[in-house]
Amino acid sequence: MHILAATDFSTRSQRALRRAGLLARDSSAELTLMHVVDDDRPPDLVGLERREAERILGEQIGAIAELRGLRSRALVVTGDPFDGILRAAASTRADLVVMGAHRKQLLRDILVGTTIERVIRTGPFPVLMVNKEVDRPYRTALAAVDMSEPSVNAIRTGMALGLPGSARPAVVHAFLPLAKGKMFYAGLSRDTIDGYVADARERATKELVAFLEANGLDDHGRSVRVEEGAPFAVISKAVAQLKPDVLIMGTHGRSGIAKALLGSVTEEVLRSLAVDILAVPPLR
Repeated sequence: MHILAATDFSTRSQRALRRAGLLARDSSAELTLMHVVDDDRPPDLVGLERREAERILGEQIGAIAELRGLRSRALVVTGDPFDGILRAAASTRADLVVMGAHRKQLLRDILVGTTIERVIRTGPFPVLMVNKEVDRPYRTALAAVDMSEPSVNAIRTGMALGLPGSARPAVVHAFLPLAKGKMFYAGLSRDTIDGYVADARERATKELVAFLEANGLDDHGRSVRVEEGAPFAVISKAVAQLKPDVLIMGTHGRSGIAKALLGSVTEEVLRSLAVDILAVPPLR
């Protein structure tokens, strides 16, 4: 296995390097630490920054405790950050890209997305965004499942990457009882509405269990939560209650105007929740 850890030398990125080191140690993976130098400047300045970046990466490999003794190397590329990361991931045949949480820049984020979102949108690589301080290996994981192929692929990828170790991720699924609003406005009793919602939850739970079984994920020790509500609200509540070390999600690979204007549940989670997040693109 090969892990690519991207850094801009910020505190956020250092957390990502430390997490990448722990993952590489647990899985005996090779590790590449990489930095992108902006090449839209005079060549002398680009060369100077490239040499400085190589020096800093070399120092970090020796100074960060989680990186010591690993099979690791430094890589500096030039270009736009998200494109440079994708090129580095392709050249190293990375199985996982690890990045720090993005710096929020509201207007730019709305118009073009953050670097990590663009890497997830346009690349074929699983991306781990590290939000939390690193103090131990992952022990617990939560997978958001919408009963689609991307969500199955995300669970399989997370398990193949060893997230978290040999444990099985818990599963959360959101459902919406479509007739609930109409029943409310029709003046039906609370007991009638509650009964309808309970029946809808039971149906959704049976469908989820059957879906997991059909995809070979029917581990009877796996915790399954089926909650009423919109996907982001349900995922956010489950993260707050379960406090997983890492959240696993699949992406649906939308593009164009739909992606730019509507966004996605994954992007909302990436921008809003303070948990480490593994975002897995669909199979191509």
